[in-house]
Amino acid sequence: MVTPETSPPPTQGPPHPPGAVAQGPVATDAGPEAQEQQPQAVAPAGAQRPPAAPVTIPQQPPAAAPGGHGEAAPAGVTSPPVAAMPVSSGTGARAELFFEDLHPGRTFDLGVVAVDGDEMVAFARRFDPQWYHVDAERAAASHHGGLIASGFYTVSLFMRAYVDHVLARAAADASPGLEELRWLAPVRAGDRLAVRLDVAGSRPSTARPGLGTVSLTGTMFRLGPDGQPEREVLRTRFRGWFALRPSSD
Repeated sequence: MVTPETSPPPTQGPPHPPGAVAQGPVATDAGPEAQEQQPQAVAPAGAQRPPAAPVTIPQQPPAAAPGGHGEAAPAGVTSPPVAAMPVSSGTGARAELFFEDLHPGRTFDLGVVAVDGDEMVAFARRFDPQWYHVDAERAAASHHGGLIASGFYTVSLFMRAYVDHVLARAAADASPGLEELRWLAPVRAGDRLAVRLDVAGSRPSTARPGLGTVSLTGTMFRLGPDGQPEREVLRTRFRGWFALRPSSD
C-alpha cells in the first residue's frame, strides 16, 4: 500500500508581540522598477520619547556707556560732556564774525583788485567767448575801442575779494540769492578796482533756525591815476546766511 505524499506543514514563526509591526518588504503596485523602501522602526505602544536637550541662548555683553570702550559705566557715573566744535568760517578756519557782528551800516573795505589782461581773456574764452571779449583786433575797430571784460569775470573778481576779506572770517552759510547785479561801465585790462561791501539790513532767518539773514550791497569803483574813485563799474545787492553767535562765545 502506497502512502500518498503530502507537503510538510508550513513553519510558523513566533507570534508578534502586541503593538509590534512585522518587518519586511511591502507589496505595492509600483511595478519592478520601483525602489524598495527601507523599513522604519516604530516605537512600541506605550513607549515615551526621550526629553529634548535644553537650548542655551548666549547672553549679549552689556552696552557700552557713551564715550566708553566696550565696558558699561559703573552705576552713578556719567560720561564727561563732549566739547562743542568751534564754528567754521566760509573757508574752514575758525569763525570770528557772526550774525550779530553784521549790523546795518557796517562797511568792509575789500581792497583793490588789478585786472590781469591774460586772465580776463582766458576767462572769456572759457565761459563767455563773445567777440568783444576775445577778438582784440575786431574789438579795437568797434565802438568798444578794445577788449572789454566779461561782466561775469568782473563779478568773479568781486566774489574773490568778498571771500578773502569777509567769508574767510565769518560763520557763513549759503546764500539764498541776489536781487540786483549791474555792470555800470566797461572793465579793461590794467584797471584797478576798489571793492567795498556794505551791510544794508539783518534779521533772524525764518527758514533756517540758528541762522540770520543779512542783506548786503557790493560795489566796485575804477580808480584814476591819483588813486581816487573815478567810475562805479559794478553794483550788486544780495543776501547771505550767517550763524548766530554760540552762547559760550
